[in-house]
Amino acid sequence: MDYNGSDTLPGPRAEDHLPHTAQAAAKIVIVGGFGVGKTTMVGSVSEIRPLTTEETMTQAGIGIDDNYGSESKTATTVAMDFGRISITDQLVLYLFGTPGQQRFWFLWNGLFEGALGAVVLVDTRRLEVSFDVMGRLEERGVPFVVAINSFPDAPSYPLPELRSALDLSEEIPMVECDVRRRASSRDVLLTLMRYLHSLTMTGSLR
Repeated sequence: MDYNGSDTLPGPRAEDHLPHTAQAAAKIVIVGGFGVGKTTMVGSVSEIRPLTTEETMTQAGIGIDDNYGSESKTATTVAMDFGRISITDQLVLYLFGTPGQQRFWFLWNGLFEGALGAVVLVDTRRLEVSFDVMGRLEERGVPFVVAINSFPDAPSYPLPELRSALDLSEEIPMVECDVRRRASSRDVLLTLMRYLHSLTMTGSLR
């Protein structure tokens, strides 16, 4: 999913400077398979100009990268995406989008370092990719929420069915979203923050 039709704001922004009221910051990673919308989500919700490391896709990736459902993509993230959003006047989230192709997953360990939580973006056309993604987060002990990104040509299923298909426990939040829309992406992050708060209150997050 690219920036076309998204809420991304081009050019310099007054908000590029960190708000003077900010008192706390947290690192959040946006993860998922190839083409699920990670770059678009960071770009749509970031209050600063997002940093991207996209490179033009070439024939060298044919037979290596699984681009099913994303055949129209012409560029891909090769390191990370970076953005920032102020959840409140005091709390700032730094967003790190991970590369989707498995050949770049070795970079994930560094991006997971110091992460308070994660958003797992899911494309219903390729649910099987999500198992490895969630498994890596569980291995690292990074709490996460699951966001089902809306694609026009993707099949739609009730959330309980998707939860069962992903073998996702009931306590992990699952939401539907359209990462092209700033409000929708922000709602996903707010869901994650509420989940992290609940884990803190129960002593599950340290």
